Amino acid sequence: MELFEAIKNRRSIRVYTADPVDDAKIEAILEAGRWAPSWANTQCWRFIVVRDPEVKARVADTLFKVVLPDKVIENRATAIINSAPVLIVVCAVTGVSGGKLGGGEFEFLTDKGDWFMFDTALAVQNMVLAAHGLGLGTVIIGTADAPRVEKVLGVPEGNRVVAMFPVGVPAREGKVPPRKELSEIVFKDRWGG
Repeated sequence: MELFEAIKNRRSIRVYTADPVDDAKIEAILEAGRWAPSWANTQCWRFIVVRDPEVKARVADTLFKVVLPDKVIENRATAIINSAPVLIVVCAVTGVSGGKLGGGEFEFLTDKGDWFMFDTALAVQNMVLAAHGLGLGTVIIGTADAPRVEKVLGVPEGNRVVAMFPVGVPAREGKVPPRKELSEIVFKDRWGG
């Protein structure tokens, strides 16, 4: 699949078939994440591949729910995670991206602080595009109680869960949402120019 075709046609897939996803395809997806750019090549990302249905269910249980006085509305991603054959959880080592060692201590060099969110987003984008190129579907999920996910998955201190995405064979095609025109989002030389 050609790169720009993959970028334009990848969609968030929320319904999967029961077909398994083989290890070679998962490894190709992880390999795409490994080759993402990162601050000073720190490669702060770490990936957890979850296939065990019980573990996936425990992770899905950490998703935020809407609690109303008379009922609780489940997060729709709960069913998505439970139905997909694979869940990839993306973590980051904290305190290594976005700065440098100075005088023996880590010093952040940006006004944003730790750069791990940006670096892991680059890896996630590579992985979901790779999955699409392999004929698989994904949807990026960030509405979880990350400390609870970290506990479920045994993520050590100094690392954070950032996002996750199920991987599976799409049961149907995703819809193409409208995109803003470049004239609405691009300025020349300065904001509004």
